[in-house]
Amino acid sequence: MDQPRNTIFRVGTWLIDPASGQISRDDEVVRLDTRAMRLLQCLARHAGAVVSIDELLDQVWSGVIVTPDSVYQAVASLRRSLGDDPKQPIYIATVPRLGYRMVAEVVESWPGGGNSPTMSALPLAEMEDRADASTHPVVRRRHRTLLAMGGLATLTLILVLYLVVNPFGASPFAPAAEKCVGVLPFRDMTDAMDEEPFADGMTEQLIDAFSKIPGTHVPSLTSSLYFKGKQTTIAEVSKKLGVAYVLEGSVRKSGNTLRITAQLIRADDGYVVWSNSYDRPTTDLLQVQSDIATKVMHALEASLKHPYSVGDA
Repeated sequence: MDQPRNTIFRVGTWLIDPASGQISRDDEVVRLDTRAMRLLQCLARHAGAVVSIDELLDQVWSGVIVTPDSVYQAVASLRRSLGDDPKQPIYIATVPRLGYRMVAEVVESWPGGGNSPTMSALPLAEMEDRADASTHPVVRRRHRTLLAMGGLATLTLILVLYLVVNPFGASPFAPAAEKCVGVLPFRDMTDAMDEEPFADGMTEQLIDAFSKIPGTHVPSLTSSLYFKGKQTTIAEVSKKLGVAYVLEGSVRKSGNTLRITAQLIRADDGYVVWSNSYDRPTTDLLQVQSDIATKVMHALEASLKHPYSVGDA
């Protein structure tokens, strides 16, 4: 990613000043950390277009190894700073399974506080391209050299760590243990697509419950969220997580009733070992998550004891 630009611009009612790391409107001033400012600039440069999780990781976290969970947390934090509501967004809208889109108007701001009389209609990306044209070529070459040196150092470090951890060149993915279970992020399949927090909470609750089964190993929530929004096969999930079983599920809603569906899949052949659906009222979502996690945990225990019979709960 290019270094953060210092172009002052407006997003909706907010005045964005990257140089000072602040956003302001009326008498309100909010300071953003460097990563949040880069995220805001990235979304603003692509205003109106969907920016995928992978694109955000590449442009905002360039050179840093993080999971998509970092993106979700950063977007949530930025929304709070902007005073945005994810259910009725006026700044950052979630596009299910695709990414995020800046829906607010983005224009360059003139130093006096208003919009530029010559550039206010230009997209922010074009404004910044014009600003880049005036940057001294020596500075740009130095920046590219530093990036290249940083990339080479990172690759060297990864190679050294690989040789230390895996000196004989064995596959980094050991054969999946029989009691290793990976939990994929539950899918929000409600009509309004507004139950994503509940679906993520359901995933976390299941990981916590499974980890308490004696002898069972479960990859962390961060590892699980890596697959959120990605089109991947059970075999690929099994290989990356080193698990023998994969649990996946979805959340649907009808009126005041939630339907949570879960199914346990054997990774070696892709067959469903166990599956069930649970209908619960929306009155106490935390209790619903806990209740269903307990039931699925018991079903999982039975299925692992008798992996070639389909159980019920």
